[in-house]
Amino acid sequence: MTRSLISAAFVFLVSTNFAADVPRMIGFERGGTVWVAKLDGTGAKKIATGSAPDISPDGTRLAFTHTAGKDGAERRIAFADIATGKVTVFKNQIPSDNCFRPVWSPDGTQLLFNIFTDSDWHLGLVSADGTGFRYLKKAAPQHNSFWSSCWAPDGRSLYVQDLTKIYKIGTDGAELKSWPIEGLVPKGSFSSASQFAVSPDGGTLLMGAEIDEPIKRKDWEGPLPTLWTMDLATQKTTRLTPTGFFAWEGRWLSAEEIIFASQAGNEKEPSLHRMTLPGKERKLILKKANSPSASR
Repeated sequence: MTRSLISAAFVFLVSTNFAADVPRMIGFERGGTVWVAKLDGTGAKKIATGSAPDISPDGTRLAFTHTAGKDGAERRIAFADIATGKVTVFKNQIPSDNCFRPVWSPDGTQLLFNIFTDSDWHLGLVSADGTGFRYLKKAAPQHNSFWSSCWAPDGRSLYVQDLTKIYKIGTDGAELKSWPIEGLVPKGSFSSASQFAVSPDGGTLLMGAEIDEPIKRKDWEGPLPTLWTMDLATQKTTRLTPTGFFAWEGRWLSAEEIIFASQAGNEKEPSLHRMTLPGKERKLILKKANSPSASR
């Protein structure tokens, strides 16, 4: 074996062993701050003031929306090093002081996010070191802003919706496919708060939808939040959460399991739960927590 092959093999073994030693982590929001914890909910640690956190695939960094200015009028993309707590806020690197909800690319090198310019919400992309900002996709001038953005596992495409259609878009901004939203979810629709996530095999879209069902709850305004999947090959949709069960912001843990936020009628704040598919064996992970994401 040559020296170069020996070196490559050594690096592979070291990186593999290191990855095996790092526990899976979750990021979440609690009371205007962003946190991390182990996948079972233990070891919770506050990281920074902010919202809409997304933990990096390797579990070492937490991206989030950083607020500043009077009444939090400025919203910028930021991330924190989980080990040191050091926070990096992108200011001059991005041409807007109104950006939110960053999402790590599958390889952890880029952040996809919503950016407000020219009276519309567009899709922005920036490298983790703050360089290379560009508009991945600009909304049409009819105020068809983009929401619910999420990466495909291969990192070469993403999914978004504009309240009328779901789109698969390449990282060059080209539209690859689209699905009309009307009739996709019975008695349901999407909003700017709806969150999507793609399964590890790239074949299923996990979706948060708002359903028109006669459910009344004290101190709750708006329709019932539910979780659904859509088979991207057949367009078949399946409801995961039962009638009367409030759930939102689902993320994949594996091909058979998801994590999501929920709030029971006797709870004043949301909690995080795990659930095996299709909609069985729900398990409480963490109380007083919202907006979950998970490392690999």
